[in-house]
Amino acid sequence: MNEWRQESPDFAEVCVKNLSILSIGLLAYALVGFNLMYPGEEYAGGWFGFGGFGLDAGVIGAGIAYADGHYTYWTDFIFQAMFAITGATIVSGAVAERVKLGSFMVFVVLLVGIAYPISGSWKWGTGFLDAKGYYDFAGSSIVHSFGGFAALACVILLGARKGKYDSEGRAKPIPGHSMPLATIGVFMLFLGWFGFNGGSVLSADPQAVSFVFVTTALAACGGGLGAIITSWAGSGKPDLSMALNGILAGLVGITAGADVIEPGHAILVGLIAGVIVYISVVALDKSGIDDPVGAISVHGTCGLWGCWAVGLFSTKAEHSLGTQIYGSLVISAWAFFFSLIVFGIIKAVMGVRVSEDEEDKGLDISEHGQEAYPDFTTASDH
Repeated sequence: MNEWRQESPDFAEVCVKNLSILSIGLLAYALVGFNLMYPGEEYAGGWFGFGGFGLDAGVIGAGIAYADGHYTYWTDFIFQAMFAITGATIVSGAVAERVKLGSFMVFVVLLVGIAYPISGSWKWGTGFLDAKGYYDFAGSSIVHSFGGFAALACVILLGARKGKYDSEGRAKPIPGHSMPLATIGVFMLFLGWFGFNGGSVLSADPQAVSFVFVTTALAACGGGLGAIITSWAGSGKPDLSMALNGILAGLVGITAGADVIEPGHAILVGLIAGVIVYISVVALDKSGIDDPVGAISVHGTCGLWGCWAVGLFSTKAEHSLGTQIYGSLVISAWAFFFSLIVFGIIKAVMGVRVSEDEEDKGLDISEHGQEAYPDFTTASDH
């Protein structure tokens, strides 16, 4: 095995993990999660309710529509299911290169099928946060902070990757294998965000959708610029990985208020998010929290900022900073403590971390028996 491949032994594992999130998570959300998040008349007290198992076969062909006929029951399900599994993919990045696939899959079922829909219902299912006036347009906290703080709990229980810290506890960089691919991935996420934020208008209204597109794009660019400037000032060189996370931070930051924050303020929201993500990544590294992709900082920390930004910059007078802080912290605390308890139980019963030998070999081999980049040089010699 050549040196490059020794430094990149876990990419098939990451791919399988994310495919598992898509497959298992969407099925769990269809079976249980959707009716936990939108329990309808059975909603109890604004905290919890359940509308039954599975999707409502009674509406097949009925074309039940919401939002003046532009948004159907089936659109609602598939759109919200994508949000639900996104929360789990945030956790996936943070626990990469040392988590057991089977244990992680069990956790995903519970996170997507139960935890996310419950807290999501508090706002989007007309629960108690909605009654208090909390606002989160497309999920800065409902999706992103939820995933970020769930990831934080899992990383604390899982521990750092082998070799991440030296004998004196100082963090050592473990570079990703392909920064061009990472850049392409961020551009894909940037494009996808127009679907998440634009789709949250819940109609094809040209005025509303185009406005959200503009604020989303401006905040993303502000985030990239903020992270570039901050990393340049902090380390003496503009860091590509920070720039990429800065763009994502700007996107996360504007997500809560993309429809109620003016374009000029959207740039400011993104710039601040770009600064915040750099500070958060450095602080977590120094504290011994090993997050390979910066997911906790991008989604958790900047998700909080996004909701608070609504209280600061919203054009709607009813959006108060106090309510925004309260709602975002309640959701984040729920995600953290649910994950700490559930992942802790899984750790005690099944174990959550691969062995040291498996980690040395790389999870592509030890967990899947295959490599993301097979070496064909031996075969070509014959």
